Amino acid sequence: MISRRDFLVASAAVAGLAGPGLTGSWSRAAAQQALTEDDLLGMQGYGNVTLLHLTDLHAQLMPLYFREPSINLGVGEVAGLPPHLTGKDFLQRFGIEAGTPEAYALTSEDFVSLAKTYGRMGGVDRIARIVKRIRADRPDNTLFLDGGDTWQGSYTAQQTQGQDMVEVMNALGVDAMTAHWEFTYGTDRVTELVDSLPFPFLCGNVYDAEWDEPAFKAYEMFERGGAQVAVIGQAFPYTPIANPRYMIPNWSFGIREEDVQANIDKARAEGAELVVLLSHNGFDVDRKLASRVTGLDVILSGHTHDALPDVIQVGQTLIVASGSNGKFVSRLDLDVRDGAVHGYSYNLIPVFSDVIEPDADMTALVTQLREPFAADLARELGRTETLLYRRGNFNGTFDDLICQALLSQRDAEIALSPGFRWGTSVLPGQAITFEDVHNATAMTYPAAYRSSMSGQMLKDILEDVGDNLFNPDPYYQQGGDMVRVGGMGYSIDPTAAMGSRISDMTLLSTGEPIQADRDYIVSGWASVNEGTEGPPVWDVVENHLKENPVVSVEDTSSVKVKM
Repeated sequence: MISRRDFLVASAAVAGLAGPGLTGSWSRAAAQQALTEDDLLGMQGYGNVTLLHLTDLHAQLMPLYFREPSINLGVGEVAGLPPHLTGKDFLQRFGIEAGTPEAYALTSEDFVSLAKTYGRMGGVDRIARIVKRIRADRPDNTLFLDGGDTWQGSYTAQQTQGQDMVEVMNALGVDAMTAHWEFTYGTDRVTELVDSLPFPFLCGNVYDAEWDEPAFKAYEMFERGGAQVAVIGQAFPYTPIANPRYMIPNWSFGIREEDVQANIDKARAEGAELVVLLSHNGFDVDRKLASRVTGLDVILSGHTHDALPDVIQVGQTLIVASGSNGKFVSRLDLDVRDGAVHGYSYNLIPVFSDVIEPDADMTALVTQLREPFAADLARELGRTETLLYRRGNFNGTFDDLICQALLSQRDAEIALSPGFRWGTSVLPGQAITFEDVHNATAMTYPAAYRSSMSGQMLKDILEDVGDNLFNPDPYYQQGGDMVRVGGMGYSIDPTAAMGSRISDMTLLSTGEPIQADRDYIVSGWASVNEGTEGPPVWDVVENHLKENPVVSVEDTSSVKVKM
């Protein structure tokens, strides 16, 4: 019997379509009609400092499927620029041939077929293997940095309030981290976990609101390869807006560009030869920030889940985007001499779980952490005939399933599901497990509310989220995608002004226009308002699947995009 690993190598031979000039050694491996661990990890060392970056893991310990977006629009100056390219446009921009491992990992093109060929990605035991191998090769040169959104996004993290992820990241040997969803465990729990960390929790833009002083350390100095490296932490600037403020009432957030510049200057004055921003701003915010501050060499970007096979350079600043859910680890090698960067080499390492050997120690730890929950995690709730995914600016079929559950179980006319970018994918023909549902819903404010909203309020909600996503000034963007809707349709012009993007709102059950002055019964979840009542959304979805165990959700046509 052929092993899954051997099958992947054989499949790569069949799909060996990659041409010359592709980015990264793993594309060349496809061209050579083979895919091995050495191909993925065999980047030759360059310079004297190696930065490893992992971000937006969202508590995913196991190999998984995660479909990249088919739509990721940019507006204003960033329209058509990476990361606002998808599908064939993305492949063309980066010189990637269709059907290759790289095309599967980085785009939604032919996703289901390629997923069956190349298998799952991620798994922290595979990540551990990558980190250990690179550190063994460059023991005095390597700095491993976690970009945040690490403690939230799975059932086990929810049940342990992030403790499982702290243990995993400690075992990985992280050198520093920043944060976003970590804060949704609340002030007391965050403080408890931060105090237990053996590495710095860097959030230079988070202040104690009462005393107007930094709540956490802003930066840390490291020595690597004979060079002094400063790592400045930048937490998600809009945490109290995108997430409940009542959970962290004494901390204030913001981009705080002036503080970023001040911390760069302080680090330089202390002898930093390389200055790195470990950022959870989101890519477009980081691109603008890089154009406005001086002395910043590298931004390790997180929050918007973008994965780019090349660095993007803005002035002297190199911006790295390392994807999400453990699909990639970025490696940036730098030649740092005489207080400056004289060159670099970059590799976005895809974590193909059937190619990279799992680290035995990490496999054992993950098994131990999951064992108390194993029976629940594996419980089958239904099966899907169609791909369930989340990512995309306007819709995702997993959220469409959640909306169907909200409509039926909460007896609503309209359903709303937040445009989160975390949540794994389920292939056609697969079981929908308890773990799959929690991978899309695990959070600390899950109440599925049922309330009355006017048509005007519904339009205001859509306009507000649309401005968050498509404001031409990146500093006013908060990340995430459009709120998903069930039971209604609408049109959107992303390029229009605030208040004018949404039109043609229609109640699907009757085909009638949504009336501004009429009230509608709406069900949704993840409200940031304190005191929201309702059953947890995962119970709503599970009950829906009990009544509808065979799922078929096609991509919605109820949202029309006008450009």
